[in-house]
Amino acid sequence: MAGKNELTFVKGNEAIAMGALDAGCLCFFGYPITPQNDIPEYMSKAIYEVGGEFVQAESEVAAANMLLGAGACGVRAMTSSSSPGMSLKQEAISYMAGSDIPAVIVNVSRGGPGLGDIGPSQGDYFQSTRGGGHGDYRLLVLAPSSAQEAYDMTHKAFDLAFAYRSPVLILGDAIVGQMKEPIRRRQGTTAASNEGAQWRLEGTAAGLKPGKKPREHRILKSLFLSDGELAGQNQKLQAKYEAWKDLVEFETFEVKDAELVVVAFGSIGRIAKNAVRALRKKGKKVGLFRPKTLYPFPEKALAKLAKEGKRFLTIEHNLGQMVEDVRLSVRKHADSELFCVYPGNMPSPDDFEAPILRALGRK
Repeated sequence: MAGKNELTFVKGNEAIAMGALDAGCLCFFGYPITPQNDIPEYMSKAIYEVGGEFVQAESEVAAANMLLGAGACGVRAMTSSSSPGMSLKQEAISYMAGSDIPAVIVNVSRGGPGLGDIGPSQGDYFQSTRGGGHGDYRLLVLAPSSAQEAYDMTHKAFDLAFAYRSPVLILGDAIVGQMKEPIRRRQGTTAASNEGAQWRLEGTAAGLKPGKKPREHRILKSLFLSDGELAGQNQKLQAKYEAWKDLVEFETFEVKDAELVVVAFGSIGRIAKNAVRALRKKGKKVGLFRPKTLYPFPEKALAKLAKEGKRFLTIEHNLGQMVEDVRLSVRKHADSELFCVYPGNMPSPDDFEAPILRALGRK
């Protein structure tokens, strides 16, 4: 394998693991489930080489709660799973969000509902962008479309998690996770010590010199029982989520003169880009808008395109989820049509040309 800052040919799942290690991840907690198994397999060896710890937990529930504990101690830690496993992690994720605990969570999603299949799907969009567990909370959600983005977004996720003291979710799928591509790793590893020193749980006598008193206790919790206490915590969380709007990222392709803009994320965004490219060669005025952050959603950028008179077609590998955010974004000036790829089917760019042309031809 090539060294850091050199091109290396890896699966998207392995790129995620490399991004975590290069960001200073020192703890990984997981449980096997396809199609994300390459991540724990890679971490089970590589994390020891950087002085970290790997635990295959007895269940997804246990793995998520171990992540909570490591994050509360200020340790850069990660868990990964696929759709059914993510459902089991939701209680602990809600606790982390409610307690302001940083963590990185990876969902290499698969078809559902239920056990579904091990193929790609974007059916976890609602779960990912609406919190997924109980209560009013959100996660920062990043959606890669390539192995390089999977690496870069995972690396960035650790900095975001600690900057905002919040769980950050990488939402991929079986296409991104299983395909092999060249990536370039960053040189050097991000320092991971002394982060969150004013809040992390490290013991009141940690580093205590002779003759000095222990500091005051630190409490991380999501239970607020005094009058008005929970309201205050929710106000604080909401202010945090509002601040995330500055983190919005997206890709545009051929939108300047487009009459129709295709909106798609992740692997479907990548496939749709090839369809747009092919139609452009045939003289069709179509473009692509690909959100890289699913929460916060790039609503202002879409609203601007709608104000310019663009029309929209949302393409998703589910039965229609992100389309709700697209329609909310453009509602003052436009609407969005929807084309669904049913989970269980593997789409190609050719599959998208006909629905794009139909939407382009309508007034």
